Amino acid sequence: MDLEKHPQQPTARAEPDVIRASDADRDRIADILREAMAEGRLTAEEHGERVDAVYRAKTVGELEPLVRDLPAPGGAARPATAPYAYGPEAPAGPADNLIAVFSSSTRRGRWRVGGRTNAFSLFGSVEIDLTEALFGQRLTVINATSIFGSVEIRVPENISLRGSGTGIFGSFEVVTLESGDPEAPVVVVNGFSVFGSVEAKPKRGKFIADLQDRLRKHLGH
Repeated sequence: MDLEKHPQQPTARAEPDVIRASDADRDRIADILREAMAEGRLTAEEHGERVDAVYRAKTVGELEPLVRDLPAPGGAARPATAPYAYGPEAPAGPADNLIAVFSSSTRRGRWRVGGRTNAFSLFGSVEIDLTEALFGQRLTVINATSIFGSVEIRVPENISLRGSGTGIFGSFEVVTLESGDPEAPVVVVNGFSVFGSVEAKPKRGKFIADLQDRLRKHLGH
């Protein structure tokens, strides 16, 4: 073999569009999308579409365009002092699930809200009351599905509440709120109902207090 005519070529590094995406890559992009929605840069519908694309992506090259028009987490300026102090966010894991099949399921009182909650009602009812809940993170997403049943969500009057959903021979109703405090919790309800109802609205007379004080009392410190 004539080596002069066939010089050894250096090994080329794979381009991003062919590098396989890892779970950590997908989680990083999902975190950027979550913060963008909390800041109002994305609507709930846009957030849902992009998150779906994140977990369908096979390569790094498919992930990057999903956040190309968004700043990195923490890139936006924050107020010097914030009236809301969140507790440590729970470790990433499966979403909380509330399921009612020919039955009822209720979550109320003093409880710690995770980042994601799935509510499913089939010929039953699910009630989620956040008026006394403890938020460990700014953004909380509730995915609600009702088939011949109901899902009712109640929130304090001084947080932000947003939603996106569809009712087929049923109803989907979210009473939108926008808190005057940029650091207040944001609850996003994504819903779908068939011959049923999904409803999210504020509970009159209920206001979320300073979260740091509530966490200190809850933890007994």
